[in-house]
Amino acid sequence: MTGGSNGAPYAGLITREQEPLNLESPFANLDDQITPDNLFYVRNHFPVPQIDIAEWRLTVSGAVARSVVLTYDELRALPSKTVMATLECAGNGRVYLVPKAKGTMWGQGAVSNAQWTGVPLSVLLEKAGINAGAVDVVLEGADRGEVDEPKSPGPIHFARSLPLEKAMKDEVIIAYAMNGEPLAPNHGYPVRAVVPGWYGMASVKWLARIIVTNTAFQGYWQTLEYVSWRREDGLPVLAPLGETQIKSQIARPAEYETVGAGSQYRVHGAAWSGESPVSRVELSCDGGDSWDPVALTDAPVPFAWCRWEYLWSVPQAPGRPSLLTRATDEAGNAQPDHRDPDRRNYMINHVVPVEIEIRWTPAGS
Repeated sequence: MTGGSNGAPYAGLITREQEPLNLESPFANLDDQITPDNLFYVRNHFPVPQIDIAEWRLTVSGAVARSVVLTYDELRALPSKTVMATLECAGNGRVYLVPKAKGTMWGQGAVSNAQWTGVPLSVLLEKAGINAGAVDVVLEGADRGEVDEPKSPGPIHFARSLPLEKAMKDEVIIAYAMNGEPLAPNHGYPVRAVVPGWYGMASVKWLARIIVTNTAFQGYWQTLEYVSWRREDGLPVLAPLGETQIKSQIARPAEYETVGAGSQYRVHGAAWSGESPVSRVELSCDGGDSWDPVALTDAPVPFAWCRWEYLWSVPQAPGRPSLLTRATDEAGNAQPDHRDPDRRNYMINHVVPVEIEIRWTPAGS
């Protein structure tokens, strides 16, 4: 199995890296609220591990009363739930950073939305019994390899941690199905974590071990990568990434698309956030001089994007205007106008203009 069940594997996806495979979803083709499996973006740090399901085990250990070891069938027999959640790579939009930043050059499409089915992580932690004083829950995948920059201490697994408080939230699950079908290898088969409201690096794929710790996890992907600067008493300190930042993107018109002068054009896109739902989306069709509210076309679902649309009366005169969109969540967090350099090459949610061209359309065409 090399892709989802809703179409040919990788058809229509944009290749950003061949090995390990990193594929971008065609955001300009945004149509349904749910992204089909075969169009969901793929983020791999190492080659996809080859897993024998008969031999695979998921272990829960560390600062717990008892270690738990589960087969695939035993995991699936536990109480389950389905959550809709948008996952966004923390580097989505990196191509828009100036000067050029290191990392995969994602455009708009390292973000997708799906229905995930699995066992709440809290069920597994309660089964193991969490010791007093525990603070972090480490999620380790079966994928493994060496990293050149910064240099890793030999081959390492991809591993990230969650604070115990987030790990125990109802929405955090160990998923074995995506959009009603078993996970495809590139999406983490046999199981992966799904951490709604957090950037995609937290949703560790090919999950093999869950380790509860009494101290904050200081692993490679927690301290050297997927970190940004935070100011403490005026001093910059590195802190691990977590919550997804409020963001809206325009799907159509796409960058440099031509639209007919004097026409009616349906501008549309999607907006998403982290722990607080999107409350308002606005659109500017004149480079930011004026802003209008847009219509949200999806019923609100916690942790899932909502699509939006706006019927634009395109000016009669030809030109090259920039379209911009911005979102605000219920907690009052607003999409920023400008990039914060403390975020390094991550959390790219500032407003990005989409330049288009307005042309005369010959009568009868």
